[in-house]
Amino acid sequence: MAFADLLEQNFVAAVPSHHCVAHTNLSGHLLDPEDTLLISIPLDQQGRPERCRRYTHPQWHLLHTNSSKELEWENEENGINMQGCVDGWKYNMTEMTSTIITEWDLVCDMRSLKQMGQTIYMGGVLVGAMIFGGLSDRFGRRVLLLISHLMMAVAGTCAAFATSFSLFCLFRFFCGMALSGLVLNSFSLIVEWIPTRVRTVVGTGTGYCYTTGQLILAVVAYNIRDWRWLTLAVSLPFYVSFLYSWWFLESARWLVLNKKPDQAVKNLKAVARMNGRRDEADKINIEMLQQSMKKEMSCSQISHSVLDLLRKRTMRTITVCLSAVWFSTSFAYYGLSMDLQKFGVNIYLIQVIFGAVDIPAKIIVTVSMSIIGRRISQCAALMLAGITILINMLVPYELQTLRTSLAVIGKGCLAASFNCCYLYSGELYPTVIRQNGMGWVSMMARLGAMVAPLVLLIGEAVAWFPGFIYGGAPILSGIFAYFLPETLATPLPDTIQDAEERGFIRRKQTSKKEEMVLKDSSNSPLKETAVP
Repeated sequence: MAFADLLEQNFVAAVPSHHCVAHTNLSGHLLDPEDTLLISIPLDQQGRPERCRRYTHPQWHLLHTNSSKELEWENEENGINMQGCVDGWKYNMTEMTSTIITEWDLVCDMRSLKQMGQTIYMGGVLVGAMIFGGLSDRFGRRVLLLISHLMMAVAGTCAAFATSFSLFCLFRFFCGMALSGLVLNSFSLIVEWIPTRVRTVVGTGTGYCYTTGQLILAVVAYNIRDWRWLTLAVSLPFYVSFLYSWWFLESARWLVLNKKPDQAVKNLKAVARMNGRRDEADKINIEMLQQSMKKEMSCSQISHSVLDLLRKRTMRTITVCLSAVWFSTSFAYYGLSMDLQKFGVNIYLIQVIFGAVDIPAKIIVTVSMSIIGRRISQCAALMLAGITILINMLVPYELQTLRTSLAVIGKGCLAASFNCCYLYSGELYPTVIRQNGMGWVSMMARLGAMVAPLVLLIGEAVAWFPGFIYGGAPILSGIFAYFLPETLATPLPDTIQDAEERGFIRRKQTSKKEEMVLKDSSNSPLKETAVP
């Protein structure tokens, strides 16, 4: 349910149709609601009541069929006899009983606060990536995972009972921090416990938990139409996950590299027994563990920091390219996913469709990663997503079905990209700095998610700009992804030297290919017939 918390903004901050409260000082006149609205609120070009303006005084002449419409439009265009919604707004609550928009009137001049609230949440995710990444390398994955579960539960509960928009944003900021801790430490435990041969399948299976969360969110939101109860309903499961997380075992790799071999042996024995391998469990001891991880333990004597992500050539290439991949994937993904109302389709239906598309998308990318490799799969997912979004810019707004279909395909490709980059990044970064690396790229992803809502605000002035940026970013990052080393069927690197050697092998293979091309060109018949 962690990612359900991430996307609940679509329902908690849904903007219902609204208009200014009509004039009430109509003493002596018996009017039905339609006539009261007619003489109080001007109509927009679609013939609907305007959202943010009303007449300063009731326009009685509009009740007569022989009223001059030309005069009405002239008054509206020139702002004559107009005022803001000084008495508040009237909301159409047929789909929801309340949202934070209706609670604190975040419309008209205050409408940018909706996007600002989501940006603040993503700011929390960004800060959490910076904090939890380093802390888990120091204190362990399990402890930080427990803290993250409890923090998510408590902060979400407090947000449900917030008495002001400022307090709501503050608690959502802490929810964002907790989300980073959950994601980073969960995936690190998965990568460090799961064998290489099944890592792709298990990583993808974990990704389906996100898909399931999206579908459950749509069902829960459909049945709970009040934003406070919905926020509470999304938060309560984290109390349960906090309790069962006590049974998780700390990463044996992390324990060994942090001079806790006794606990590492104990955990390995426990896992072996869970897997029905009691004979192997009895053979595990400290001497065997130290011998098998001799190189890793010697490297652990050296302290590491986030600067190690950039010191060596291969690590620098990995960090720069992954930064581009994570930023653009998150940027485009949340640009599409966090404003579902713009598609003009029922918000609950589109949430289900956007969640369901992840199922085939992740199956396809899993097969692709297992057969053709991580690198090409990452490139293809990003490129296809960007192309789909750009094509959607050319489709007329009236063709809502086609526009929604293209958006769903693009979202599926971005979900596949997310699925790939989580696993790929964990395989690229060595154990000694894996959490620093995952924390860094997660921070870049959250930076992209923070910027995404702000780009939507620019779209109010330049309609085509958000689509162009959302489509261009994945294409550009797909080019960056091509320069990453391949990790298919390779052992998980434990040290920086392991990662550097893998990068060196690829550069060496590339050099050999170039050398063969030069040799072939030197023996070409064209050379023999060339004019000296």
